[in-house]
Parts: sequence; structure tokens; C-alpha cells
Amino acid sequence: MIKLERFVFNMFGENTYLIWDDQTNEAIVVDPGCSISIEEDKLADAINKKGLVVKYLLNTHCHIDHILGNAFIKSKFDPMFLAANEDMFLFDLMLIEAENMGFEMKKSPQPDQFLKDNSPINFAGTEFIPLFTPGHSPGGFSFYFKDSGFCITGDTLFRESIGRTDLWNGDYDKLINSIETRLLTLPDDVLILPGHGDKSTIGHEKENNPFL
Repeated sequence: MIKLERFVFNMFGENTYLIWDDQTNEAIVVDPGCSISIEEDKLADAINKKGLVVKYLLNTHCHIDHILGNAFIKSKFDPMFLAANEDMFLFDLMLIEAENMGFEMKKSPQPDQFLKDNSPINFAGTEFIPLFTPGHSPGGFSFYFKDSGFCITGDTLFRESIGRTDLWNGDYDKLINSIETRLLTLPDDVLILPGHGDKSTIGHEKENNPFL
């Protein structure tokens, strides 16, 4: 059975997700936002106490608040790291951005592989599907765990809100198209797990999101 735990990290209140299968103990870390040692320890302790083997490190997109812990997770657990090729230019900005904000960060490693739209990824005897959902960033992805009934949407779709598009190469029209054609087409009872804030469902957003 697939289980999930959310951690809220860094000054941006970013949601980091730990997903694991309680039979195989295989695990996935999505968007590690741990920016200081106490946050790194909290995430690592959760992984170690459960006896998990981190198979994948995933980024929904590569804005700084979602990649602060990439180097830590990769170096400590050596998972397969997947992110979008379209967001690689953001890696070149990360250290300058951190310096401008007054803190240091460990430079993220490069992905082992690039994410491919709608190409299922095997995990613990099942599959999850990367859905290309650009707009908030050029390389935005959502991760749909069909069998478990949830979708990690990053900063594309929030509870009763949407991602901002005034950052590097953001595009409002692309964002709305991504939401309407890739996310709102999922079943209404699919749980939405966003990059910030509380969870929701597809059906709730159809009825209550003022941007849609």
C-alpha cells in the first residue's frame, strides 16, 4: 500500500512529499525543500526510521524553494533523480538567487534523467505518470498516482488558486491550458497535493477555484 507524508520546509512554506510502499519499503522524495540542517535531519529521520530505500528524487519544477534539498537527498540516499529539461536554466540561477535572499545553499546536482510527458514510471509494483504541466515554469510537471488516487501538482494548481506566472518564463495561458487539459480531466475524487498550502480534490477545484 502506498503511503505519504508531507513536510513543510523553508521560508516559503514549501510542501515536500515522502511517498513509500509499506510492502517493499521503496520510497520517493518529491521537491525536497529542506534548507537547513534541522530540516534535513527531520526528513532523513523519517526515511531511516521507516527503513525506506529512496528510489526516486523528483522535482515538479526547479524554482529554488523546491530544490533546496536536492543535493542533500542525492548525496545521502543516491536515488534516481528526475526533473524537466525545460527547467535546467533555473539551476544556473539558484546560487545567485540564494545569495540575493541572504542564505547559502548546496548546488543541486544535474538530473540522472529528464522527465517525459505521460511516460509511466515503475514504482513498487505499480506506476505513476508524469504529466507535463508548464506555465508556472517552462518545465512544470505533475505526478499522477492513479492507483492511489492522488496527484502532486507542484505550483501549478493549489486549493482554490493557481501558480503565479510572473517568474522566469512563466506563461499564464500555458498554465491555464495545463490545468484544464491535464489536471481537470482527471477524476473528480483525485486528491490534489500542491507545492504550498492544503490539499484539495479535482472536483472541489472545478466548483470552487475562482481562476478556472
